[in-house]
Amino acid sequence: MRAWLALRAAGIDFEEEIVDIRRPQRFANLKAVGRFSPPAMVPVLVVDGIAIYDSLAIMEYANEVCGGRLMPAGLMQRAQARSVLAWQHAGLSNTCARISFESAFYPEKRALTAIETSECERLFGVLARYLADSGGPFLFGNLSLADLVLVPAILRLVAHDPVVPSRDAIDAWMQALLAIADVKEWMRNASVPPPIWSDEYLVPGQPIDLHIVPGPFDAA
Repeated sequence: MRAWLALRAAGIDFEEEIVDIRRPQRFANLKAVGRFSPPAMVPVLVVDGIAIYDSLAIMEYANEVCGGRLMPAGLMQRAQARSVLAWQHAGLSNTCARISFESAFYPEKRALTAIETSECERLFGVLARYLADSGGPFLFGNLSLADLVLVPAILRLVAHDPVVPSRDAIDAWMQALLAIADVKEWMRNASVPPPIWSDEYLVPGQPIDLHIVPGPFDAA
């Protein structure tokens, strides 16, 4: 999703090929990808026979093709934006690790644990400070890769309706992301196939209390 959104935001035309990585076809399909992409993983962008692999590399390529307009103009803001990109790439996925992006599509969701709620507040608090410094509507004023890289993380967390103090401070930013036509299109297409249940979703020792939570993209 991150690479796809960046390419769209940069105005780059591309042909999309869906690779089914569910088991058991996962192994054969990724082996086929490995014939032209060293890590044998998706996403990968092929330009004039050259493979650009990994979401972050594709996003940086998209920014360069569009003349750098997907990064802030100021030196320090660009450095901060790159910090957000690196954080997502290096460890932000471990925030609420059991709450996968796929779980955002579950019709019924479990309650967040106290630790998960605390992790949401920490992330939302960091984003709230960036928005306060820039004045919005996006993290560094104009839409940047830093916003796009966080779309899946924000969607999966907010889909579980965390009740935390900093949520109100990022709500306008989140709504601005959801209003982007490309985000609406991606989520609309992704909502068509049935979600795949993850055995890691439930927490051992926690009572099973699944309940319906309207997703943040339901109205998108």
